Amino acid sequence: MAMNDSVNILNSAYLAVEYIDSFLPDNPLQQPFKNAWNYMLDNYTKFQIATWGSLIVHEVSYFLLCVPGFIFQFIPYMQKYKIQQDKPETWEKQWKCFKTLLFNHFFIQLPLICGTYYFTEYFNIPYGWEEMPRWYVLVAQCFGCAVIEDAWHYFLHRLLHHKRIYKYIHKVHHEFVSPFGMQAEYAHPLETLILGTGFFIGIVVFCNHVVLLWAWVICRLMETIDVHSGYDVPLNPLHLVPFYAGARFHDFHHMNFIGNYASTFTWWDRLFGTDSQFIAYQEKEKKKQCISKKKAN
Repeated sequence: MAMNDSVNILNSAYLAVEYIDSFLPDNPLQQPFKNAWNYMLDNYTKFQIATWGSLIVHEVSYFLLCVPGFIFQFIPYMQKYKIQQDKPETWEKQWKCFKTLLFNHFFIQLPLICGTYYFTEYFNIPYGWEEMPRWYVLVAQCFGCAVIEDAWHYFLHRLLHHKRIYKYIHKVHHEFVSPFGMQAEYAHPLETLILGTGFFIGIVVFCNHVVLLWAWVICRLMETIDVHSGYDVPLNPLHLVPFYAGARFHDFHHMNFIGNYASTFTWWDRLFGTDSQFIAYQEKEKKKQCISKKKAN
């Protein structure tokens, strides 16, 4: 009975969103996107689309999303939003990070990407425009992927902090006490494989079109680069996502080492009490700010 009620609620929600969508104006980008998508299908094989297309989407998205945080370090006004203001980025660290990223992207992630075509063929996942899900279905699927990945990340990330294995794998990612956006995927190759597995679980569960692969790649990169950015910028649209952790939450993990293990949401840390030190730190900082304001007045 409960299952039927859940299905009815989901169907009602779907119909409601579809009804609202019918009143929205036409997306001016839809036709150019459709033309580009059909051109791609007409001129490239499925293997090329799944393999090289996925690589291009990942690389372009990753480095474009890193650009704002990279530029912030040269803008004095933005320094007030930097979380650890006493630890500025250095060219040496950024160059080291960039070189490691290129190795991980092309020698660890590219071989995994090469399996995308065989994954889509095995599960008969379509590529065509007509089979492409509506935007709100895609948003819901990406959110579902994020929930699954977040659970995987919390428990495996917490395990990687175990004293017996930390120094062999996860220590690489913690070389930077004050993170910056490009450092999001700076990690030991084994960590890339272990934590990266969580990315694919949601794909296996939800994927009904190859476009979800790319949409989820972009969403996941947007989130992980944001939380590693080192800047808590106001009016960040990602803060509208319910229970979103954000840059300040994850920055504390790099600074403190213990706690705040989840990648995207706050509920696992809250449930297991691994955000207690972060909460205490926030309260301490608020008291400091209150004292400073009183002295200033």
